[in-house]
Amino acid sequence: MNERVVGGRGERPEGKVETDSRRTILITGSTDGLGRWLAIRLATDGARVLIHGRDARRAEEVRDAIREATGEDRAEVLLADVSDLGQVDRLADEALARADRLDVLVNNAGIGTASPGGAREADEHGVERRFAVNYLAGYRLTHRLLPLLTASAPSRIVNVASAGQQAIDFGDPMLTKDYEGGRAYTQSKLAQVMFTFDLAEALKGTRVTVNALHPATYMDTTMVREGGIAPWSSVEEGGEATLRLIEGTDVGTGRYFNGTREARADRQAYDGDARRRLRELSEELTARL
Repeated sequence: MNERVVGGRGERPEGKVETDSRRTILITGSTDGLGRWLAIRLATDGARVLIHGRDARRAEEVRDAIREATGEDRAEVLLADVSDLGQVDRLADEALARADRLDVLVNNAGIGTASPGGAREADEHGVERRFAVNYLAGYRLTHRLLPLLTASAPSRIVNVASAGQQAIDFGDPMLTKDYEGGRAYTQSKLAQVMFTFDLAEALKGTRVTVNALHPATYMDTTMVREGGIAPWSSVEEGGEATLRLIEGTDVGTGRYFNGTREARADRQAYDGDARRRLRELSEELTARL
């Protein structure tokens, strides 16, 4: 990430990579909550930030907040509804057109569990909505941007997952039978972790690192409040944990963290055959574009 030597060591005393203002970071879902916090913080630290969201007004509000905080125009807006894989492709096209380097991709966009008894939602290809937004969009976007991330190495991919994980039933991965929103959410979040482990293995030797984390439990975000849950932690707490994977020098690759500590994911994440089946399913679903 354009590392600059400080005191002959190439890192800050607090253990963060020292970077210059050429660093470019794309954060999906950065118009609210954790993504918004990260966008403003990273821009304030000197990065160029590509803001992503669905709503143009909210995206411009984040851009204005960055301009006010930095006194500079350090952000650009990319609009897309990532439940639509066609729009994910257009998001990738626009990012590639606007950026000549990409140092960090944060796959943060997501939706929570459906309300109790909520109906199953799927696109015209039969892809269940939570699987599409929380996992498949990031899978597709990451693969589209990999050539630029590799060319910009050392670079990082951070997948914002959850401690709420449940094994994928490959007999019915789109949950066409006995649908339940909580299960849809938890299997989509496990899919993110499985993707993290799989991609980190594939990218060995490229200097592109891939990690996933549960940033904090029930952060004070719109998604949590709309779910009728009283927040347990602050956005700043989750932001600092995510920032460590973006800037920390000791995070490695192919790891899953709960906050700032490395943790164990659901056991299916460590099953090579299950990861292969997820990869094949993901390739099949994205090939329909």
